Amino acid sequence: VQLQASGGGLVQAGGSLRLACADPRRTSSNNGLGWFRQAPGKEREFVAAIAWNGGSISYSDAVKGRFAISRERAKNTMYLQMNSLRPEDTGAYYCAASRSAVAGTSISSYNKWGQGTQVTVSS
Repeated sequence: VQLQASGGGLVQAGGSLRLACADPRRTSSNNGLGWFRQAPGKEREFVAAIAWNGGSISYSDAVKGRFAISRERAKNTMYLQMNSLRPEDTGAYYCAASRSAVAGTSISSYNKWGQGTQVTVSS
């Protein structure tokens, strides 16, 4: 596994979690990175993305203003700070590396995936 996601857990609505995505082999240092999530019975959806140098960031409308994506190139790690969590944020969260230096919103833009980390938000 080239990307390793961690930080998921069970939290009450209104709470916070921080996810991390490590790239220990440094295979994606010059690639855009993104977070996607998948709820049971639903398709995987885009959450947030960040360019290789952090210069371009995008969010889905569902999380804009509540989630913050960042990356520390020196640590080869990307983060997703999730605040004001809602039950509808529940799902498996996946980190992924883009095929290029930028990071789009389409799943097809990504060719490296980490294992999911489960986030469960109780009401």
